[in-house]
Amino acid sequence: MTKILSIETSTPICSIAIHQEGILLDYQDLNGEKSHSEQLTLMIEDLLKKHNMTFQDLSAIAVSSGPGSYTGLRIGTSTAKGLCFALDIPLISVSTLEAIAYQVEDSNALICPLLDARRMEVYCMLLDKEHKALDKPYAKIIDESSFAEELSQQEIIFVGNATEKCVEVIQHENAIFRNNVLPSARSMGKIAFEKYTKETFEDVAYFEPFYLKAPNITTPKKKVL
Repeated sequence: MTKILSIETSTPICSIAIHQEGILLDYQDLNGEKSHSEQLTLMIEDLLKKHNMTFQDLSAIAVSSGPGSYTGLRIGTSTAKGLCFALDIPLISVSTLEAIAYQVEDSNALICPLLDARRMEVYCMLLDKEHKALDKPYAKIIDESSFAEELSQQEIIFVGNATEKCVEVIQHENAIFRNNVLPSARSMGKIAFEKYTKETFEDVAYFEPFYLKAPNITTPKKKVL
């Protein structure tokens, strides 16, 4: 039986899950700015132990590929790579935005996952009701005219951790906001299993997350004595 460990660290939510044949066995979400570096490996060990599993029972590791937090994605990717190297198992990447969209089911509306990119900027993309991507992830400044053309034609369900700051700006009768749909490893399983069956794997040595934008890294100012 194919068992895949999924790791999602693109936002302050540190999340892991175990799926068997694409079906969720269990997951754990922990919200905290430092939970990725301090708790990720402990969470994995605890979840495996809870189900009487060892690392050797895993068939592959799936990791959220972004976009999202530069630091969070780096931690998740390095952890996933380390496990794949040590266990000699495949690495699978899953789009953060697509995984969020997979939490929306039984709807005829378009799905638009939104990830907070600070201020009024978001990372987003559009998917149809069958979770087929209609465009590639991109960065967008949200204003009153955002998605106006698409909203004039049909309903759009907006999900992700940027919905709260967008709901007051995007005011349209076809705009539906679901604030409780956030990034989680529990929604990565179907995508990861499909990629596993097709052997769509990443090169463990060279894989890098999809940051979408270059990280904003500043040089600390020198102290004046």
